Amino acid sequence: MIRFLGNIEAKADVKGRVFIPAGFRKQLQAASEERLVLRKDVYQDCLVLYPESVWFSTQNQLRQRLNKWNARQQAIFRQFVSDAEIVVPDGNGRILIPKRYLQMAGIQSDVRFIGMDNTIEIWAKERAEQPFMSPEEFSQALQEVLGDETCLPEDAIESQYQNPMP
Repeated sequence: MIRFLGNIEAKADVKGRVFIPAGFRKQLQAASEERLVLRKDVYQDCLVLYPESVWFSTQNQLRQRLNKWNARQQAIFRQFVSDAEIVVPDGNGRILIPKRYLQMAGIQSDVRFIGMDNTIEIWAKERAEQPFMSPEEFSQALQEVLGDETCLPEDAIESQYQNPMP
């Protein structure tokens, strides 16, 4: 399972080519992911790189939730997939970001790659330098999401499922 983590700066050249950070490339190679799917994020002005298997899993999840015989739901699916494009890293580990995607994300040349679990976000460096949330908003949001739960460490949860008590 791919899990990207990191916050790495890079530069796009005048043609829109950018090196995928080495750590991310190694993970993609280890998972035998040769093709990526590029899409503008649904909520933010950044781009998202999906390993192809993650893309198809995401697309299938969306397709299962939508009725293709409902015009609005079909339009949602069409919008989601029509804004995506396959990109293949060259022999040097670079991808070409098409101009329309650079414009959508406001990318000039300096970019920031952010590992986001099983995808990689590509931000215009200036946009990614600002906090995504204020520290107060972040702590309050975490408390809302996690604060009311009794949490077990993940290894305890895993062992609980592996060795259930009778």
